[in-house]
Amino acid sequence: MKWILYYLRRYRWQVAWSVTIKFFASMGELFIPFLLKYMVDDIAPTKDVKLVLLFGGAMVLCALLVRFSNVKANQRASAVAKQCTRDLRHDLFAVTTNLTGSQFDGVTLPSLISRMTADSYNVQNFIGMIQRMGIRAPILLIGGIILAAVLDAKLSLVLLCMVPLMACVVLFVSRHGIPLYNHVQNNVDRVTRILRENITGIRVVKALSREEHETARYDEANEALARSDFRAGATMALPNPLMNLFLNIGLVLVILFGAYRVNTGEIKSGVIITFLVYFNIILGAVLGLNRIFIMYTKAGASANRIGQVLSLGDIRPEIISCERDASVPFIRFEDVSFSYPHLQETVESSDRENAVSHISFDINRGESLGIIGSTGCGKTTLINLLMRFYDVTEGRILVDGIDVRAYETDDLRRKMGVVFQNDTVFADTIRENVAFGRPLSDEDIRAALADANILSYIDSHEEGLDYRATKAGANLSGGEKQRVVIARALAGNPEILLLDDASSALDYKTDAALRKAIREHHSDATSITVAQRISSVRGMTRILVMEAGEAVGYGTHEELMESCEIYRDIYHSQMGGADNASA
Repeated sequence: MKWILYYLRRYRWQVAWSVTIKFFASMGELFIPFLLKYMVDDIAPTKDVKLVLLFGGAMVLCALLVRFSNVKANQRASAVAKQCTRDLRHDLFAVTTNLTGSQFDGVTLPSLISRMTADSYNVQNFIGMIQRMGIRAPILLIGGIILAAVLDAKLSLVLLCMVPLMACVVLFVSRHGIPLYNHVQNNVDRVTRILRENITGIRVVKALSREEHETARYDEANEALARSDFRAGATMALPNPLMNLFLNIGLVLVILFGAYRVNTGEIKSGVIITFLVYFNIILGAVLGLNRIFIMYTKAGASANRIGQVLSLGDIRPEIISCERDASVPFIRFEDVSFSYPHLQETVESSDRENAVSHISFDINRGESLGIIGSTGCGKTTLINLLMRFYDVTEGRILVDGIDVRAYETDDLRRKMGVVFQNDTVFADTIRENVAFGRPLSDEDIRAALADANILSYIDSHEEGLDYRATKAGANLSGGEKQRVVIARALAGNPEILLLDDASSALDYKTDAALRKAIREHHSDATSITVAQRISSVRGMTRILVMEAGEAVGYGTHEELMESCEIYRDIYHSQMGGADNASA
């Protein structure tokens, strides 16, 4: 909950203004019953109509002022709650975009979405409620009890007898509430994950006629969420009826005891009427505190989940000290091994299975490296390590003679242009998709689109560079989307060009034209290409052959055809044994 206080402090003057108004409005509510007692016991018996109207008007005016003040304070409280949540979501998004690969894998995407939406909404409701009821309810409760005791101490003892019973209810719920709501939010994460998978993969689900299977899987997760939500709701529903029960029992006892004392002449009728009004005020205050407590339980679980992500913003990748070694090639992998932490958390370090093991190779500036191998052999992992999405487990990676761990991540990645597997086209113009916030001229953008062999397609639309891609590039074909993101990587003229299976949706002719454009117009760039096709890598300066996380071959196409059986098998399976030099 410390995160809530942190954001509230930014608006402390607005909160103070709202709290001040609430304080005086609450005091006004407590003052009205005293006017009622005076009118019943002292004014009404005089039968002076003017006095009755005067005090009645004072009560009405006081009630209107209290109402108006509460409305204004509630409006300000709502505004502060929205502003705090806006800031919270902004910071949460900023932290999310800067998470390391390991941190992101540990939190998971569905959980981040639910923390950004459902959890932040719970926090917003609590911030608003604590400003509205957090001052008013305690003042009415404490003030009501004090004034009731001033009116008649003996009647107040009846009320105080109910306090230990109500305290027991609160203590019980407080022990069980937050863990139950944590479980609910975890189930929300699971439902969000399944929902996201099915929405993004709906074509696959339909193509394989798996609607019933996926519906059953969703129903199972949804049922688990409903059960956990019911259990949490049932637990949190206990205080309201129990509080009502205890207070109403107290109210009955007050009426019985008070009526007896009125009959004996110990107190006047106005006292018991006023006491009952205070009793109702106290009842409302207790129920208000109970609502705050329920909201606190839910918001506490949500705030803890949000805090877990926000705290990751303080954990930045360590920047090591490293002198530049000008004698090494531009890019060097030096006995690099790596295992994904989120997959190995319960495994002893000595028994962990590496995603890549003991990888070593050099690339000189302006040279090219092709990486080929079976699915899951670690090709993409090498790209992730080079960009420092993850840190190596063993060995080191040098770029321009400096360990990548010695770079600020922004400085390192500015050297690179990258196309990932299944890269993203945003719902925006082609210009913005290629520039992506960089200060690029239209000439630079058009040149990159031409190199990616898609400029003629863009120019065929009347809007040209202002042609808008829809969400996830749904109005573009797979090959068109891939060429747009390739243009994005080329537009910045990067020192290092990383293409991770970037031509999988391209035909052989377009793939060959792309490779030719890169050789001719980006010859200064050092390129690393991950590919499934021999034709995409055979012209590279060097080729690295991967198998089960290990390097099983390294050299030129001709050298590998002589020395690497796995490479020969891939070549013959794809090329049919023909040395198709034009491929």
